Amino acid sequence: MEDQHLTLPAGLKPFGYPALFDQLREGFFYTPLEENKDAFRFTALADANRVGQIFQAYSRLLPEEAFFILEYYTLDVASIDWSRQETSTPCITYSPYLPTPVLMETLLPVLPRLIHDGFVGFGIANSREGMELFYSEEKVLTFFSGNHLQISNFLQQQGLPYSPELNLPTDYEHEHLSLLNLNRRHLPEELTKLSPRDLDYRHYCNELVEQLDMYQVNEGPSFFLTKKEQDQIENYIRSQSHFSEFWEEEFGNLLLDWIDFVEECHSSFDGDLWEYRQALRLRDLIQAVAAGVPNNLSDKLLEIVREADSRFRSLLIDSHKRLDSSGEGPDRFWHQGMIRNPGSVLRRDLIRQGWYKH
Repeated sequence: MEDQHLTLPAGLKPFGYPALFDQLREGFFYTPLEENKDAFRFTALADANRVGQIFQAYSRLLPEEAFFILEYYTLDVASIDWSRQETSTPCITYSPYLPTPVLMETLLPVLPRLIHDGFVGFGIANSREGMELFYSEEKVLTFFSGNHLQISNFLQQQGLPYSPELNLPTDYEHEHLSLLNLNRRHLPEELTKLSPRDLDYRHYCNELVEQLDMYQVNEGPSFFLTKKEQDQIENYIRSQSHFSEFWEEEFGNLLLDWIDFVEECHSSFDGDLWEYRQALRLRDLIQAVAAGVPNNLSDKLLEIVREADSRFRSLLIDSHKRLDSSGEGPDRFWHQGMIRNPGSVLRRDLIRQGWYKH
């Protein structure tokens, strides 16, 4: 096969001499995830003219529903202090789960802008199936999967060879440019007729957020559950009738809910006593699942919540008292004591229950 020059997205430029990027070629490699040897991270570099095709082809591997991931900078390009660029962090937004064909129909008109804009990263995923593709602002494709044969075959079908020594744009000094920063003669032909407003990443990204009812997410702990692991978790939860309210919930989201609850408690919990108890029940579920699945998965789940658990334990006072007299084991520290910063509603409910009486 002829060794052809790789076309990079318009918004990614090398510092100094363009020839620095000349040795970049298409390809992929994969590595097991450090926290899960049965799951894999695939890293791939593709010609900019084929990224859209790869994205569409991958969407057809997904089940009936998926969600869209959009990462972009909310600052005006002109206001960014490039000498302190490392302090600028992008806004990360997720759409709800939507029918995959409907999602793709919305994305296709804006896909070329997403691909070429140096201030934008995007992806598509179905966490329950353990499938995710993300095209970063560094213009590198990353796939997460528990099925390395499926993704290896997919990438080779897309014309990307296995290249364990693959070079990436991140191996060289480079800069990111928004489409508005580029001279029109440097834009792909399909973008040259768009107005400055339509080329403004803040405008078209905000439009996508509104169209898809997307919501902002915080940078949380990074973890990946394979479909096999989620099947094991779901089978266990569905065998426990007293946890029936969680049967339809995605377990990865429940783990994040506990972490978010602890974060909220660090400042002041704004919910009432019923909501507080529901969060403790969620932690009961996590503990029960960890006890009911294979040891390697159990260790992984407890490691995901380890930091949040430690933080929550440090927030508790009056640990000689139990919130509920349910007879739960003493190892369930989350039932012992109360957070030191209950909000006014929770404090009111605790007073009514007699918590502060000695």
